[in-house]
Amino acid sequence: MSYRSGTGRPGRTLVFGASGYIGTHLVPRLLATGAPVRAAARSVAVLEARQWSGIELVEADALKPGTLAPALQGVDTAYYLVHSMGVGKRFGTIDREAAGNFARAAANAGVQRIVYLGGLVPPAADTEHIVSRRQTGDALRGGPVPVTEIRAGIIVGPGSAAFEVMRDLVFHLPVMLTPRWVHSKSPPIALDNLLNYLVHAPAIPEAAGRILDAAGPEYLSYADMMRILAEEAGRRPPWIIPVPVLTPRLSSWWLRLVTAVPTPIARALIEGMRQDFTADDSEIRRLIPQPLLGFREAVRAAFEAERRHTVAARWTEGAFQFRNYRPDYAYYAKRAGGSAYSEAPPQAVWDTLCRVGGRNRYFYMNGLWKLREALDWMVGGPGLNYGRRHPNELRVGDTVDSWRVIGIEPQRRLTLFFGMRAPGSGVLEFELVPEWSGTRIRATAYWHPAGVWGLLYWYALVPAHRFIFAGMTRAIARRSERQPRQDGDAPG
Repeated sequence: MSYRSGTGRPGRTLVFGASGYIGTHLVPRLLATGAPVRAAARSVAVLEARQWSGIELVEADALKPGTLAPALQGVDTAYYLVHSMGVGKRFGTIDREAAGNFARAAANAGVQRIVYLGGLVPPAADTEHIVSRRQTGDALRGGPVPVTEIRAGIIVGPGSAAFEVMRDLVFHLPVMLTPRWVHSKSPPIALDNLLNYLVHAPAIPEAAGRILDAAGPEYLSYADMMRILAEEAGRRPPWIIPVPVLTPRLSSWWLRLVTAVPTPIARALIEGMRQDFTADDSEIRRLIPQPLLGFREAVRAAFEAERRHTVAARWTEGAFQFRNYRPDYAYYAKRAGGSAYSEAPPQAVWDTLCRVGGRNRYFYMNGLWKLREALDWMVGGPGLNYGRRHPNELRVGDTVDSWRVIGIEPQRRLTLFFGMRAPGSGVLEFELVPEWSGTRIRATAYWHPAGVWGLLYWYALVPAHRFIFAGMTRAIARRSERQPRQDGDAPG
């Protein structure tokens, strides 16, 4: 932690990109050091959902330079943790522009140190993902603020994209036809070890202006990592058959079918796996000594973190309790939904939405809902358990037919946990967004599949989900517009 000159107290720290994977874990670690922490993301609502205490939240976007000055005001150390892989094409150009904007704004604000988490760069790197991470560091160093760039490879922890790809492959496929990249080697690093490097780097003068490789103690192929992961999860290791005809593009589309990791991120990861990654971490180990976890120990730590419910995430990103407390349920969720616009204000839409279930049923295609409930009852599930505590009001913990209310933000969000029997864990979330003179209603189903049967179940129902939720949101919109005439009514 950097210290404000002459005070002996930690200076203000900005975590830019705090809503991302590393940022979400780093913020509580920094807070524990006693440093005043400011968390920034493009959407402050996402940060609010983290429910952190004692942390200042700000909304800022590196592609909107005018938003950066307030975020950087009074900051001594700024962690730069953003990337644009999720946007698909042109993410490299976007990353360079964002980093340049941030470097200039940090200089104007008097920031003393920028800490950037980049990626390991093989000597012959030619993929956009890897080159972009390197060029982002170059853009940050283009300003006068000293930059400490920590380059890491595969991060072993719940929610890490590469780790979750391997977990999904292990749990979803007993046999895998894979490209040659499964035999490429990399030095995976445990999430805890990487966070320790990040937390302590700003306090070390020697780290200023340096590029430091961070790695674990082993070099393993992806096939070896998946074998160890399976063993630690009590599963039979998958049978891996390398196939030379699977290009990175085909591999990414294949991953789209068997994992819930977003396709643009999966594609970028796959393209970077075509060659071995090496790291010279002797310098960072000298500057910040710590015991390094091997891959097997890191996997155990990841599973234990989930069991202790210490994974910092919303349920849609993998909170353990909403994956039925099972590590074989996919961390990232498959999703489908629909939306509609209502001329009614948010309060009227919310009042309508809170009548869901019970005698009111589900506003649209109730026959299909009854069929699904009957099928669940036939296999011993609670599908025919109709009813709710109150016809018009909801609170967290309420049972609505076979659903359970797990989240309520009045006039903004209603979250229901799926209670019927199925190979996986699901959530249905309604979101209300004020728009023009009315309200946009969004309904999204999230599904954490359990193995190949969970995937098949999801893909079989995707068309029905899109049809039902599009019609359901339209029905809620129209009913909300008529609500003054319908208060107290219950449709048959």
